Amino acid sequence: MLTEQSAATVRATLPAVGAAIGEITERFYARLFDAHPDLLRNLFNRGNQASGAQKQALAGSIAAFATHLLDHPDQRPDAMLARIAHKHASLGVAPAQYDVVHEHLFAAIAEVLGEAVTPEVAAAWDEVYWLMANALIAIEKRLYEESGGPGLRAWEVVERIEETPDVVTFRLRPADGGPVPGFRAGQYVSVGVTLPDGARQIRQYSLTGAPGEAVRQISVKRVRGDATPDGEVSNHLHARVRPGDALELSEPYGDLVLAGDTDTPLLLASAGIGVTPMIAMLADLAGGGHRAPVTVVHGDRSPADHALRTDHTAYAAKLPDACAHFFYERDAEPDTRTGRVDLTDIAVHPGTRAYLCGPLPFMRAIRTQLIEKGVSPADIHYEVFGPDLWLAQG
Repeated sequence: MLTEQSAATVRATLPAVGAAIGEITERFYARLFDAHPDLLRNLFNRGNQASGAQKQALAGSIAAFATHLLDHPDQRPDAMLARIAHKHASLGVAPAQYDVVHEHLFAAIAEVLGEAVTPEVAAAWDEVYWLMANALIAIEKRLYEESGGPGLRAWEVVERIEETPDVVTFRLRPADGGPVPGFRAGQYVSVGVTLPDGARQIRQYSLTGAPGEAVRQISVKRVRGDATPDGEVSNHLHARVRPGDALELSEPYGDLVLAGDTDTPLLLASAGIGVTPMIAMLADLAGGGHRAPVTVVHGDRSPADHALRTDHTAYAAKLPDACAHFFYERDAEPDTRTGRVDLTDIAVHPGTRAYLCGPLPFMRAIRTQLIEKGVSPADIHYEVFGPDLWLAQG
């Protein structure tokens, strides 16, 4: 994919660029928001910018893409690109915005690396950038064609359900009375809100209802900051949104979806609010006649903190060959387990396809255990809420 000359230049300069990529992305975002402050107010997640998570994710994706081009010159990292493209499409990213990013990213590279950025080096990394950007533009174009185009649509809140002290479910229907498009279990929608300071912020939330229902359903966890700010949108939704209010939703996006094979054993592993895509998957499996074994695994602080627990249990019980294993750090009940999720004594069927969602340490641990039990890495799929720091951290 890279020309021979550019590949040699990127290989020679990747260590230097990789070592400076954190500083480069820091400069990039500073330049971008100075020139386009509306992007920070109305598109980018201000919380992720404040915590540095978005900078880490951008740095990781650039380094990972360049490394893949060198190590696998005849292949494109479609899994990584699809994950990014789905997120971009949910935000309504347009092709012209890649020109804006290019301008400020390459200015940041020049500022940080100085004279090391010769014309040859600039040309080689320019090739890397546009290979990645054009691939994303093509995938996003296809996603827009499939969904009917970018943009948000008004939906009315018809019900609000307090799942736990920190999780609320909203059930919504189109405010225009129009049809409810279908979605694939595991997908998410972007939700746009206007905050008290006038900023228009957008966040993604998994759809937790069964595909085919006449309403949309999302379950939102209130994000309480520790060393980082509280979640702006989640706290706004918890505090201010009631039945009768309107929210703006995108079409469904996301690549963590069921493959539709009723004969493949599945394992659905989640922790905390990572349960949300799993609920839609279980609802879909229960309604679609899935015959093969399904292993359900979930970890939480306590039964009281386990959002959508009733649905979790009920959908699993509807499947002909399913078993559920719930782990709680405290207050475990009969037929549940105490402690963090551990697959040591849980049977994993040959040929299992696994879907993971939850905090990164949880997913890393589960992935390792699954591989040790013989599950192919290619059959382990995951969803990260927020910037993909798994990629950024290798």
